[in-house]
Amino acid sequence: MKDSSIKNEYLKKIKLLHKYNKAYFDESKSLITDQEFDILKKQIFELEKKYSFLKHKNSPSKTLGFKPSKNFKKVKHRVPMLSLANAFNEEDLINFEKKIINFLSLSKLEEIEYSAEPKIDGISISLIYKNSYFVQGLSRGDGKEGEDITENLKTIKDIPKIIKVKNFPTEIDIRGEVFIQNDDFKNISEKFANPRNAASGSLRQKDPK
Repeated sequence: MKDSSIKNEYLKKIKLLHKYNKAYFDESKSLITDQEFDILKKQIFELEKKYSFLKHKNSPSKTLGFKPSKNFKKVKHRVPMLSLANAFNEEDLINFEKKIINFLSLSKLEEIEYSAEPKIDGISISLIYKNSYFVQGLSRGDGKEGEDITENLKTIKDIPKIIKVKNFPTEIDIRGEVFIQNDDFKNISEKFANPRNAASGSLRQKDPK
């Protein structure tokens, strides 16, 4: 395959990824499944690894998530909000384990224990508490800057406005996931395509009410 054809195929995938990211992060719409999205990202990574001349500012190797919406104030994360890599098959898991063994300088004969849990499909958030009070909440955004969605997060009763426990840090950044249970989603299913879109759409309303 000629370099020009390879580059065109690469740019086509980058354009698709950007389109899906914009819909996902800016419009709270999922145009493809998570698995299809992850496969597309993997294809881009593989092309970049194979052909060193392939580079683009919107490549997933250069960016994370999507730029914060203009509807909300941008705030820089004190520590970048990164994401986890995916494993699609046994080979990916074996390669991951090799990296762990090398990083920790372990023997190849040493066993590594795994724990697994269901993946919650929601919205990553950062909750900042000062002197026990919830003072600011941010979305992931592009990983470096997030959207200030504090007022929207205050409407979630499961997020405490104040935490009074012994030896609680003077200032702390708590990160987690906002999601909607399937049973709760049934009440608003006419407005949103799925629970993840409902969580995202609710948090990114201009009017938190």
